[in-house]
Amino acid sequence: MLLKVEKLNAGYGKLQVLWDVGLYVEKGEKVALIGPNGAGKTTLLKAIVGLIKPFSGRIIFIDEDITGQASHKIAHKGIALIPEGGRVLPRMTVLENLEVAATTKEAKEKINDSLELVFSLFPILKERRNQIAGTLSGGEQRMLAIGRGLMSRPKLLLIDEVSLGLAPKIVHQLYDAFEELHKQGLTLVLVEQYVKKVLEFTDRAYLLERGKVVLEGISSTLLKNEYIRKVYIGA
Repeated sequence: MLLKVEKLNAGYGKLQVLWDVGLYVEKGEKVALIGPNGAGKTTLLKAIVGLIKPFSGRIIFIDEDITGQASHKIAHKGIALIPEGGRVLPRMTVLENLEVAATTKEAKEKINDSLELVFSLFPILKERRNQIAGTLSGGEQRMLAIGRGLMSRPKLLLIDEVSLGLAPKIVHQLYDAFEELHKQGLTLVLVEQYVKKVLEFTDRAYLLERGKVVLEGISSTLLKNEYIRKVYIGA
């Protein structure tokens, strides 16, 4: 098992957001986290990568308890988070953004391979490698943010709000890239508001509501679930 979250309670200050959340991700899986705004999906990702310290519970990554460890240490172990809206360095070029994201020894040694991968997934970034990142479109910045995450050579890629604010054409390109990454062995966890799309793409899914996992299972089965279809797909 690549990742396991056990009875996780977390939040901000005195505000508890997650309540006894449990999930697991096997190596090579595509897993979806779905649910309404404010359900705790982003908080869960932040806890996994060490951006917030859980109140209680455990996070196990490749048989190691990483609960509460510093975010840079967790990143070096092989987990990368692409936050909502992406995160790029707006005054640097596309190429500089990618190069500085290769922070570990392995990432630096394989930087050329990583650049080749990113440019093969997103050819527009290769075309614009010398362009200032802040002048890219929203979709291109999202691609660049994902590319930056890949430069660290992660074993597990967490992507928050995949489709938020993006045109359908860009969303399609992103999912094509995710499929190619999956074929290459990368494990993916996607937080997505476009529920039908992500359930069609992933292997398994978890539904979070009010900070708790209320449904989990095979994505194709959840796609047929009457409650999910009525509340989240509108069918």
